[in-house]
Amino acid sequence: MSTTAPATAGEAVTAETPGGMRRIATASFIGTAIEFYDYYIYGTASALVLNEVFFPELSDTAGTLATLSTFAVGFAARPLGAAIFGHYGDRVGRKAVLVVSLLMMGLSSGLIGLLPGYDTLGLLAPVLLVLLRLIQGLGLGGEWGGAALLAVEHAPKNKRGLYAAAPQMGSPVGYFFATLTFLAMSAWLPDDAFESWGWRIPFLISFALVAVGLVIRLKIAESPSFAKVQADKEEAKAPLLEAFRKHPKEMLLGAGMITVVYVMFYTAATYCMTYTTDDLGIPKNTMLGLTLVAVTVLGVSTWLVARWSDVIGRRKLIIAGAAFGVVWGAVLFPLLDTRNNVLIAVALSGALLCMGIIYGPAGAYMPELFSTKLRYSGAGFSYNLGGVLGGAAAPLVVTALAESYSPSVGGWFMSAMALLSLVCILALPETRGRDLDTI
Repeated sequence: MSTTAPATAGEAVTAETPGGMRRIATASFIGTAIEFYDYYIYGTASALVLNEVFFPELSDTAGTLATLSTFAVGFAARPLGAAIFGHYGDRVGRKAVLVVSLLMMGLSSGLIGLLPGYDTLGLLAPVLLVLLRLIQGLGLGGEWGGAALLAVEHAPKNKRGLYAAAPQMGSPVGYFFATLTFLAMSAWLPDDAFESWGWRIPFLISFALVAVGLVIRLKIAESPSFAKVQADKEEAKAPLLEAFRKHPKEMLLGAGMITVVYVMFYTAATYCMTYTTDDLGIPKNTMLGLTLVAVTVLGVSTWLVARWSDVIGRRKLIIAGAAFGVVWGAVLFPLLDTRNNVLIAVALSGALLCMGIIYGPAGAYMPELFSTKLRYSGAGFSYNLGGVLGGAAAPLVVTALAESYSPSVGGWFMSAMALLSLVCILALPETRGRDLDTI
């Protein structure tokens, strides 16, 4: 039985504190859940209503593309956010920058809920929307790397996959509640009320959520791996540049590996929402409900596969997920085109199952590729570079291909991106047994 004394009020929580690892995992999870909730409510709103609020002068297709472009702006800002937050995370520490990233993400989301539309501000409205999206992107660019490191660097060596599942679970849980919130708003309110002001409520909830996240994160101690780097005065002077110099293969191939995660998710969650409601005539509430089914599949698969990665290794599972994505991209749109609710649920669930198989192990895998003093910059930048390639480009490319050719062509694009990710992971090593302090 442990003889460690309970933490006193105000004392920072460490892995040695009774229940400390669970509390650290919670802090890692809660921040990413809140931040991904913020990000996903924008993705859902962009598919349902933002084109009418901020781009009413454009045609339906042009308005959708304009709204998806503002969505892409947030992704384009993420590598810059990863570079900035990674620099200070590797120089000053993981904890402090995670607090700042949470504030940037949560407050910018809340302000979107207060932003007047085109009818009130004219062109200034979409300009301010893009500015807030940039701030969102910068904040989220710094979030994932720090949250993953918070869990991985505190966890026992043989349970890094398990505890790294905590920040990964923030994505499906955040998206689940974002979708649930929009479903509730659209179900309770008439269409005109939802389009006028109801869509703002999920954004305004961010103000309360960020306060909760701050309280939890401020109680966590710095990770032991980084504390050792600080004690030895070995902090990197320019961690991102050093990461590219010492780990170029891991930086670029890691970005390519994670690309399919974003392609599958944002095509299924953003473009497919627009396609099924506008082009196929599926009711909005029906699609939100079917999306909840798919997100549940994402959450379960993320958790289970992350745990399995401690037993059989990360790389094998990621290879399996990417190979599955090659196949599923080709069948996604034919399933949607049936207009059958069960098959639509299968289509979306398959895409998010592919994501979960890769995303679960990636929480431990990507940090394990890099040395401690470069880990925040290396893992964070590589992850977010993959986000630009997959999350920013995919909805735009799929929309353009569907408009010019057919939706099935967009599905083949998804398969091609999954093949890219498969090639990249085949060129990377297994990392499960690595000692984080000796990479």
